[in-house]
Amino acid sequence: MRVYNFASGPAMMPLEVLERAAAELSDWNGSGMSVMEVSHRGKDFVACAAHAEAAMRQVFGVPDNYRVLFLQGGASAQFSFIPLNLTAEGDTVAYLNTGQWSSKAISGAKAQRLNVVVADDEAANSYTTVPAEGSFAVDPSAKYLHYTPNETIGGVEFDYIPKVDVPLVADMSSTILSRPIDVSKFGLIYAGAQKNMGPSGLCVVIVRDDLVGHARPETPSIFDYKAMAEADSMVNTPPTFGVYMLGLVLDWIEATGGLAAMGARNKDKADALYAAIDSSGFYVNKVAHHARSWMNVPFILPDDSLDKEFLAGAAAVGLTNLNGHRSVGGMRASIYNAMPRSGVDALIAYMHDFQQQHA
Repeated sequence: MRVYNFASGPAMMPLEVLERAAAELSDWNGSGMSVMEVSHRGKDFVACAAHAEAAMRQVFGVPDNYRVLFLQGGASAQFSFIPLNLTAEGDTVAYLNTGQWSSKAISGAKAQRLNVVVADDEAANSYTTVPAEGSFAVDPSAKYLHYTPNETIGGVEFDYIPKVDVPLVADMSSTILSRPIDVSKFGLIYAGAQKNMGPSGLCVVIVRDDLVGHARPETPSIFDYKAMAEADSMVNTPPTFGVYMLGLVLDWIEATGGLAAMGARNKDKADALYAAIDSSGFYVNKVAHHARSWMNVPFILPDDSLDKEFLAGAAAVGLTNLNGHRSVGGMRASIYNAMPRSGVDALIAYMHDFQQQHA
């Protein structure tokens, strides 16, 4: 049977998308081949990639003065390649540290021989909140300010977009396409596909035109934004299946009401799960209320000796991958776009039953 998969990524995908991909898997577009077998230079796949880009622009509201790139290496590769594309050695760059993924991005920048300034670090709050709006300053000479709008591991999410006078760079891997945003407020957005956009292996980079064309000479061509933009992301063989699946996911989002409807559904799911946790007197979420993620909901039980039993019981009723990240423990329910409200309701019902048995 199909389970409710609460994994943080690779994550649950829309059933409609999977069924369409399955129907086309051995004979895509009348070619007699899978989309994974056709040439990426052929007219059919070139059209497929063009559709994915056009759909991303339409659904996500990408302005004309931004390039949409389909890259490999996941979002983690961009920890190094954003500095290589946007800076020269010795430049100043600014970062906000709100958890493990922003910390990894900081480490990637430090390896590129830059003056890395951490404008705010939420370590004193055990990474359970985000800096208050307007509470940090950014050096106007900085080439950019980088932040992670949603920390997948800690379940911490910004409830605002920072306003700064330098280009704003955002790792949106676990929040992209979850609601409408104003892309024009960002210099660069990047995201791994495996949470809200499709299978792993594809990273989408959306970068403003004025930030393209400044790569250091040592930047590999497949990660040079200018080279990839000029080649329609085909300097080398792109992740063809990931691009195809992204197009199907974007079609599904459009068909189900676009990002406005998606945002309403996601808020409804998150509100229901947090309400169940807060009212239980049994489960606890430690994240500051204003910084709670819509996508990743961590919670702990009153005694961690119950964790294994909780997870086993959940799996037995079709609720899978609820274990928290190995670095923090506890539980984590990732409720990305593809998770229906019925999955959240099933989790809430199970949590109530488990509490009744152990309170």
